[in-house]
Amino acid sequence: MAGDMLRLRRTLTLLFMAGLAGGTASAQSSSWVDRVTEHWNRAGAGVPTPPASQESRPALAKRCSSFVATEGAAAAAVTRAGWTPFLHFDKQLTRDDIEVIGGMVAATPDCQPAVFNLFVFAGGRFVGTLSPSSIAKDQDGAAGPVRLAGMDTILAEFSRYKPTDTACCPSSVVRVSYRINRTGAAPVLEAVETRKVR
Repeated sequence: MAGDMLRLRRTLTLLFMAGLAGGTASAQSSSWVDRVTEHWNRAGAGVPTPPASQESRPALAKRCSSFVATEGAAAAAVTRAGWTPFLHFDKQLTRDDIEVIGGMVAATPDCQPAVFNLFVFAGGRFVGTLSPSSIAKDQDGAAGPVRLAGMDTILAEFSRYKPTDTACCPSSVVRVSYRINRTGAAPVLEAVETRKVR
């Protein structure tokens, strides 16, 4: 009985988030987490445009104003692309000339990012996203902690959910390692390794 209630609650949460994001949350594919052979970031590309949402960016920014990151060039670039910038886990992620900032298009009633991505900047230039597609809260591929681990190295954890998992408790966690490749005309973020950590 308790398991049925948890599954019902998770289903209702997923429907709520899908409605906020115009259905984009349910379309998320997280299979890339298991094999980081694809390179979705392109050197010199701009911040990608967000998926459609039922809530306008100005309305979202106003409703969740205390959670919106407004300072800095990275936040401005994310805003210009149509996202609402925020600090992932309420933490500023900067080291040397690297910055990681979130951008959301949908939020829960208490303003937790519901559909979002994480954007990486180096030397003030956009170098890529941590996920090739939008991330949905409490769904397979949801982003966890992100750490700037050293020179041009970023580590990020992603939850792996099975259909029977509850929102609180994904079956496993995978850590993806990234590096910023600065050898070309423009720096670009590349996923280089994936490892199951739980």
